[in-house]
Amino acid sequence: MNKNLCFLFIQITMLIGVNGQTLSKETVVMETTMGTMKIKLYEETPLHKANFLKLINENSYDSVLFHRVINEFMIQAGDPLSKRAKSGDSLGHGDLKYTVPAEFSPNLIHTKGKLAAARESDVINPKFESSAIQFYIVMGRVRTLEDLKKYEDRINTTYKTNCAQQFIKSPEGLELKRKYNGFKMAQKNDSAELVNQLIQQKIKELQEQKPPYKFNETQTKAYTTVGGTPHLDGTYTVFGEVIEGLSCIDKIAAVKTDSRNRPINDIRIKRVFIE
Repeated sequence: MNKNLCFLFIQITMLIGVNGQTLSKETVVMETTMGTMKIKLYEETPLHKANFLKLINENSYDSVLFHRVINEFMIQAGDPLSKRAKSGDSLGHGDLKYTVPAEFSPNLIHTKGKLAAARESDVINPKFESSAIQFYIVMGRVRTLEDLKKYEDRINTTYKTNCAQQFIKSPEGLELKRKYNGFKMAQKNDSAELVNQLIQQKIKELQEQKPPYKFNETQTKAYTTVGGTPHLDGTYTVFGEVIEGLSCIDKIAAVKTDSRNRPINDIRIKRVFIE
């Protein structure tokens, strides 16, 4: 092969992520008290990429702790309150005064080493918007086909529940709920049941706007070989991947933690910078 073509091929390969994502030209270096990781961000998640780089340039991650660590699941950091936290303090509540809109893609999946944004729970965050500053890095484990089927069911159940909550909180849902309660108080049970049937039909129509979730061939292969946390796909934004230092994730994930999953001995991000 021509040397120039070979060099070009290598450059192109370096810009493509594990599942075909376009990697950023920037390389993020994260130095921790348990090792160093190098991270590439994704061009497919421009809002998260821009926000993460901004925070790095503002030194927002320097000195924060990995405050939530669950072996074979993930390691989480970014709480600004953790910089000066005392031993035993409850962490994970610190954030900034904004969120980042979700950026989902079938190719952005939770395999080992992926960088993703933490967020508030589904109940108070139905649009799955990301925390402005807290993130996690996936560890996970290798899954079986039976595992993936269970996760598909879990994802679909969560989706249906969210649809129901979304409708009930909508103006139409609140009005129908008011009518239902009024009929029940008046002991007009037949009328109440008709309203309830209408509510259920509206919820079903909302649920059927999206086909049931199913892992595609790429996801299935990745989770049954590399491993990860498949049940988070499509609900938490993945916006980068560790390209060097995967062993650092294993070291951090293996430490002893308390009942709130905070490491007994602090694990600190010393600094984060753009190489």
